[in-house]
Amino acid sequence: MAIKSSIEWTESTWNPSTGCDAISPGCDHCYAERLALRLKAMGQQKYSNGFRLTLHPDTLQLPLKWKKPQRIFVNSMSDLFHNDVPLDYIRRVFETMSRAHWHQFQVLTKRSGRLLALTEKLDWPPNVWMGVSVETAQYKTRIDHLRKTGAKLKFLSLEPLLGHLGALDLRGIDWVIVGGESGPGSRPMEAEWVLGVRRQCERADVPFFFKQWGGVQKKRAGRRLNGRTYDDMPVPLRAAPTNQALVVL
Repeated sequence: MAIKSSIEWTESTWNPSTGCDAISPGCDHCYAERLALRLKAMGQQKYSNGFRLTLHPDTLQLPLKWKKPQRIFVNSMSDLFHNDVPLDYIRRVFETMSRAHWHQFQVLTKRSGRLLALTEKLDWPPNVWMGVSVETAQYKTRIDHLRKTGAKLKFLSLEPLLGHLGALDLRGIDWVIVGGESGPGSRPMEAEWVLGVRRQCERADVPFFFKQWGGVQKKRAGRRLNGRTYDDMPVPLRAAPTNQALVVL
């Protein structure tokens, strides 16, 4: 069975690698690192290396066994475009996503430079949603990198939103998620930062998803913005099935 997720914008998770390294302020209070260390302390074999980058080739075929179509967040506990993930391994992940054409795969990275450097070396099936994280205006160049990739569906995760982003170039962007930081040490998010993004999405006709206000008690803070929730999703593209894609290992 797929691993069900509580993340509001996805349904399940698949982690062909785990572990990562901090590269920007959005990593400062990483939920994945906290969870990985907790799982290691609980004796979970998959997290015996804690949050050190670890490949899990034994998991590469898992989505082919999940018959129910679903949105799958790839590497919720890592970054597929980490410098230490070999290109050949990334290609194997992409091969599985292509074969499992009945799912929609959501891949998210902060390492947009490597993403762009590898884009022409990857086959981009239409059921792969490629996104970049942008937490402050300093990292808006990640959007430019994403726009130049071969991904058929491109999205932004403005989470944790740590500052006012100013004007956003949303050309070629199919979806925008906004969310505040949660958990211990979480930094506050101002309403005007969120509203500024929402207004730009409206003008550009880009689906807008508001995930949460965050904070130490994120459930109490909720996810309503101006009295309502925003759960817009992009229109998914679907790959044509092939004989190879129907083989379940």
